[in-house]
Amino acid sequence: MPTEQYTEKLTLKEMKCTIGKNPFGYVFPQGDVSNVDKIEKLLKQAGGKPKECRLEDYSQGGRGKAKPEYVITFDDDIHTIIVVECKNSAKKHCSKDLNKPSIFSVDGVLYYAKFLKEEYNVIAIAVSGTSTQNMKVDTFYWMCGQNNYTVLEKSKDIILEPQNYIELIKGNKLQKAYSLDEIRNTAIDMHNALREIKVTETHKPIFIAGILIALNDEDFSKSYSALTSYKSVMQNIQNAIENVLKDSDIKNSRINYIKQVFGTLQDNTKFAGIPLGHSKSITWYIEQLEMKIKPMMDYADSTVDALGVFYHEFIKYSGGDGSGLGIVLTPQHLTEFMCDLAGVNKNSRVADICCGSGSFLVTAMSKMFRNANPDDVESIRRERLYGVEFDDGLYTLAIANMIIRKDGKSNIYKGDCFNEVITSELKSKNINIGLINPPYSQKDVAELEFVEHLLDILTVCGTGVVVVPMSCAIGTKFKEIRERIMKKHTLNAVFSMPDDIFYPTATNVCVMVWTAHMPHDSTQETFFGYCKNDGFVKRKKLGRIDAFGRWDGIRKEWLKLYRNRDVVDGLSARHCVGYEDEWLCEAYMQTDYSKLTQEDFQQTINDYLSYLVKSGKVYEN
Repeated sequence: MPTEQYTEKLTLKEMKCTIGKNPFGYVFPQGDVSNVDKIEKLLKQAGGKPKECRLEDYSQGGRGKAKPEYVITFDDDIHTIIVVECKNSAKKHCSKDLNKPSIFSVDGVLYYAKFLKEEYNVIAIAVSGTSTQNMKVDTFYWMCGQNNYTVLEKSKDIILEPQNYIELIKGNKLQKAYSLDEIRNTAIDMHNALREIKVTETHKPIFIAGILIALNDEDFSKSYSALTSYKSVMQNIQNAIENVLKDSDIKNSRINYIKQVFGTLQDNTKFAGIPLGHSKSITWYIEQLEMKIKPMMDYADSTVDALGVFYHEFIKYSGGDGSGLGIVLTPQHLTEFMCDLAGVNKNSRVADICCGSGSFLVTAMSKMFRNANPDDVESIRRERLYGVEFDDGLYTLAIANMIIRKDGKSNIYKGDCFNEVITSELKSKNINIGLINPPYSQKDVAELEFVEHLLDILTVCGTGVVVVPMSCAIGTKFKEIRERIMKKHTLNAVFSMPDDIFYPTATNVCVMVWTAHMPHDSTQETFFGYCKNDGFVKRKKLGRIDAFGRWDGIRKEWLKLYRNRDVVDGLSARHCVGYEDEWLCEAYMQTDYSKLTQEDFQQTINDYLSYLVKSGKVYEN
């Protein structure tokens, strides 16, 4: 059986802190608090945990030394501490009468807390189990000098960062750094649970987004954990959604559609049959999203579309990579690079006419906030970000994304981006930057037609940055559309991106930079970048990640080459092109032979032999 040390390591990992000094304060292991006299004195009074002791009984202080797994102090709140007790098995989590402190983690942490609360406000955390899948967690708040403690229901079976426990007891908004692992684990748990109760694929994104919207209603956020019936929780979610959206320009029909989905779920007998507060109940979903996902979306310095990443991970377990449902998530580092190419700043007015969950808008907003004063920030939120989305579920996700950031909910249009009314609206907004990852392989509309439409919406000399399949850059395809675009707009640059940047989706792409309403001059050189190495590597279960921290340096190099229009063998080129030419660096750049290795030579030979065998020109023995 795994030892208690597994639980202790898991706890620190989930808290994102280490033993000793941390930015927020100090983590003391195994009751080793000799340099904090007050805590040392109180733990001596407690002594080692007795086998049996009623919670109200102070006369049975145990023999030996008190050794809670961790005691955590705060630099900016010297009156509050955290005490943590761990057990290696969920079976050792809690006794019926809370009177066996040496055996059960809940009993033990409350035993320590009743002594420590004589001088401190105590956040007492009991953790049992050795993995996030089987882990049980209960958290209590025992105010200094009080006879009774409070159960922190919202953090049940969830471990937070130490600072967020302080925010939780104060009723403040939580913030946490982006964690793909936590997003993925939460997505898997939720997907499996919703599958068990037969929630349809079309209702899943609206269910998630609806809860996140409802959590922006202060009354609902504070009161949902006190509701006593499934029906009342579902009704309160619908009321909260209406309260949050009623002051926006979102049509009543859209608000009613979101509420209707929750009305349908309210009639789900399997869902209704799970007792409130239990795992997989409606309150469990609310707590998971409020404690784990929403704080990442609220993270002040984040350009990450945490909701989009969460939903992308979520639908992967519904069969495939999500592309069948219209989900092809633009990698986060690519959205940031494209915003940098566009020169997004506090004065920009940005649109994404195929906005999905809002990844480009979220990234652009964060960049626009930099160096912005309060008046600028309010203007950015109110009138400088615009999106269009056709899919019901993704539209609701985009609204939730923007509402949580206190921005732009009325500027996300539901419908076809080619709709004349929507087009006219966008043209009136003086939008000078467009960012899109259009739908690929549509039967009726080519990717370049989305690009053409975006550029037509922008102001004169506006910048459009788009990521499209490489087929759009090959001279033999889409000639009519390419000719139309170049008659009105200038192709400034094209970047060939890594072959597997959309892994696991097998789509080779390039990024194009256009200047709107300036006819292309084929006697002027276009810049071409060969950006095949972004420093990312594939990792099992994680996909492509920046494991070695190379991306930032590579990004800066690419941007410098583009802005200076430098030609570097093996990396970039400049060439005059028209609509019939190839728009890719591979056609024009010079090879940097100094970087070729024996491995490159061998790989070329292998590729050629493979080609000969496949073409039938050479036969294997």
